[in-house]
Amino acid sequence: MERKIIHVDLDAFFASVEVIDDPSLKGKPVIVGGVSSRGVVCTCSYEARKYGVHSAMPGFMAKKRCPHGIFLPVRHWRYSEVSREVFKIFYELTDRVEPLSIDEAFLDITHMDEDPLDVAHLIKERVMKETGLTISVGISYNKFLAKLASDWNKPDGIKVISKEMIPDILRPLSIKKVYGIGRKSAEKLKSIGIFTIDDLLRLPKEYLEEFFGKYGNEIYDRIRGIDNRMVKPSRERKSIGRETTLAEDSSDKEHLRKYLLRFSKNVSETLVSKGILTKTITVKIKTSNFQSHTKSRTIYDYINSYEQIYSIASDILDEIELEDEIRLIGLTVANLSQNEAKQLSFFDNK
Repeated sequence: MERKIIHVDLDAFFASVEVIDDPSLKGKPVIVGGVSSRGVVCTCSYEARKYGVHSAMPGFMAKKRCPHGIFLPVRHWRYSEVSREVFKIFYELTDRVEPLSIDEAFLDITHMDEDPLDVAHLIKERVMKETGLTISVGISYNKFLAKLASDWNKPDGIKVISKEMIPDILRPLSIKKVYGIGRKSAEKLKSIGIFTIDDLLRLPKEYLEEFFGKYGNEIYDRIRGIDNRMVKPSRERKSIGRETTLAEDSSDKEHLRKYLLRFSKNVSETLVSKGILTKTITVKIKTSNFQSHTKSRTIYDYINSYEQIYSIASDILDEIELEDEIRLIGLTVANLSQNEAKQLSFFDNK
């Protein structure tokens, strides 16, 4: 049986939520993040994208390109709140949902009798009615093509890619559209005259295996419409983290500790809300000359309280020799596990 896979992607999610909460922003170049000259853009409205603004762009550059842009601080708690509303709609349709991030997911509806287009329209209608947001939907028989399709007619689009369209529909696309080809690999391919999927299709499998290593065979299949990856409903979250670029470079550890305290509280709230514990804490710094360094500590017992997380993070910071001033600091927790405190307390009471 041919699979029916849907990829859903909320359009300019953070910026769209800001417009929903403040309708006076509609039609204006809204930029979330990059509030300070040293900050980084998280996302922006399509009006801002016309000026060449995009995610991960430094704030000072975004302001040069879009001087009349409306810069807003990031409100993670609000985006998480809206995301839960949207994902609730997905789970009411099927339990075969694989979240990719706060604003996108794969749905496997192979087991459903409904036409995928009808399901896509239902998702779009419900998301708009219940949240006011637009969502783009891609439909195909595998994950690679479904994700590719959702980006085809953004914003607020629907696109179906069927087997009959392969490989012709892929030929003119940039190699950067192929899942598994990163920026460095794309640059290396361009240096030998490979710019499009059509160019890539002319290369033998043996060459791709040599070029990409163990992923060469997957890329060879993928550009021919073959992708056997399953939608994984129980996708495991590997880490939770927060980081920020400082308003001014600093080597004052007491000043840096204030950020670690804030991150610890934020991360702890996420852990507690999701019933998760952690036992590995990592502190990340980026120096004024853009060198990144991380230092981790794994403890014996699982924890989720901000006091414990902060205490360990603070100890890690003490162990780091700050030879240069710091422009960015971050905190990540990993080695996650579901909280089994209830079971433990049950046996303790016994």
